[in-house]
Amino acid sequence: MGLGAVILAVMLWGTTGTVQALLPAGRDPLAVGALRLLFGAGALCILALMQPKNRLALRHLPLPGVLFAGVAIGSYNLLFFYAVALAGVGIGTAVAIGSAPIWATLWERFAQGRRPGPLRLMGQGMSVLGVGLLGYAGAGEGGALSGVILALLSGGCYAAYSLATSRMGGTLPSTVIAASTFTVAALVTAPVLFMVPLDWLAGPSAWTGLVFLGVGATALSYALYTWGLTRVTASTAVTLALAEPVTAWFLATIVVGEAVTPGGLTGVVMILTGLLVVTLFRDRAPGR
Repeated sequence: MGLGAVILAVMLWGTTGTVQALLPAGRDPLAVGALRLLFGAGALCILALMQPKNRLALRHLPLPGVLFAGVAIGSYNLLFFYAVALAGVGIGTAVAIGSAPIWATLWERFAQGRRPGPLRLMGQGMSVLGVGLLGYAGAGEGGALSGVILALLSGGCYAAYSLATSRMGGTLPSTVIAASTFTVAALVTAPVLFMVPLDWLAGPSAWTGLVFLGVGATALSYALYTWGLTRVTASTAVTLALAEPVTAWFLATIVVGEAVTPGGLTGVVMILTGLLVVTLFRDRAPGR
């Protein structure tokens, strides 16, 4: 169930690129990211407050962990959009998402003393290489080194969010954790909305896309992901998140009409094969 929740969350994340491509021209990617978090935080708060036990749990929030996780996921969004703008969508996405399981595995190995098995490491490595190949196949010309560095940092922030959320998973309901962390993330990124143009929000199509990004691709997906982190280790979850570019690739091919290249197809096969190995040879979370 934990694996299924993470995979479903990842598939929802994979829709963000296609949905953003369908938003009105002139949209600012940083504004899209900030508004996505704002809508997502609102929907998560409504979801959390609907249950009385969740309202009681709010009194026992581990504030340091919530603040850390919220700043991490908010920073991930801003760094990721900057990285994509500088390095290109293919390279920026590949480096950010591909580096996250490496960050998480290194932390679990050296800080927690948890050593993954050789088959699991092989699966992670194959998936990371597949993401790199898929990103290279879809990369445009050039790609600033600063964008690659920002993508690496965004991958580290995403891994930090996953690790912090995983540690809080056994103490509070998952919806409370998701709502509180994303409220912090929305507050962290809100100042962006005062620094970028927002005239593209005039049409109804913009709001339709933003509602889906906030409710479906953020609130629902991160509620599922947070719940899944209570059942699987953080390194397993961030490795399964490598399925996101596969979903994005399928949608870009079917909806947007992008060409299928041999390199991209090979990358997809490598990712799926590696994820199958990780799923079959996963490490369970302590006490689960």
